[in-house]
Amino acid sequence: MAKQKKSIETPKYIKRSTKLLSFFSDKLAIQFALKLFVTPIKFPTPKRELNMEKKSKIFPLELPTAKKDFTVYEIVGGPKKALFIHGWNGRGTQLATIAKELAEMNYTIVSFDAPGHGKSSKNPALMTDFIEAAFVLERYYKEFDLIIGHSLGGMSTINALGRGFKAKKAIIIGSGDEIQNIIKDFVIGIGLKEKISEKFKIAFEEKYQEKIENYSVHKQVEKVDIPVLIIHDKNDLDVPYSAAENIHKYAKNSKLILTNKLGHRKILGDSKVIDEIKKFITE
Repeated sequence: MAKQKKSIETPKYIKRSTKLLSFFSDKLAIQFALKLFVTPIKFPTPKRELNMEKKSKIFPLELPTAKKDFTVYEIVGGPKKALFIHGWNGRGTQLATIAKELAEMNYTIVSFDAPGHGKSSKNPALMTDFIEAAFVLERYYKEFDLIIGHSLGGMSTINALGRGFKAKKAIIIGSGDEIQNIIKDFVIGIGLKEKISEKFKIAFEEKYQEKIENYSVHKQVEKVDIPVLIIHDKNDLDVPYSAAENIHKYAKNSKLILTNKLGHRKILGDSKVIDEIKKFITE
């Protein structure tokens, strides 16, 4: 079994830049970090996702509040509808293996490229954009039977449900919990000292006029009444599985599945994980 690695390692030139800026001024380093934090990287669509892309009807919609466009993928199936939300630096086709299984179960599959991701226009992106996209699609499609999110998409899923998004069941995979922990990992990852994370948090909240605690997943999941399946790998180096355990602790109606040696992304295509998902949505 290959050793697990983080999904994306910070390029050395970015680490050098942030360290140089912090040498002169924490403020300069934080301004640079704030821009990086909301700038997704677009990656080419892997071959394993091309079949989903080919089968999808692809069209643009707009976020009225954020005033950004996003790209929607739709595979028409049966009357039941499932909404998929990808993670940071991902695409609407990222959960292609799971989507294929659900399509064979006669689900209509709906997913999207969040602003700044995939085929959507280049834009800064925030979790609030992912959440707003879910509500735009809820209005467009009227209702969803199932909502599935990976990583930041998992955080967005619970935040949307906590704010009134309607679904019958939800699944989150490799989801984070508290944004403060994500900020801390991000700050360290780009080469800054951990103590900068608190200053970064303050600057972020001032810029976007919102307290990040409002988006803590374990707080939002307390408002969710529908069944939630929480899946996380113990060897996930991007998001520690303690996040899943904490979300499960506060959830009213959840099932927690912890896997081994799948990491943050391989978990999306694992046959045993998909079997658990199919079992959950049919029981």
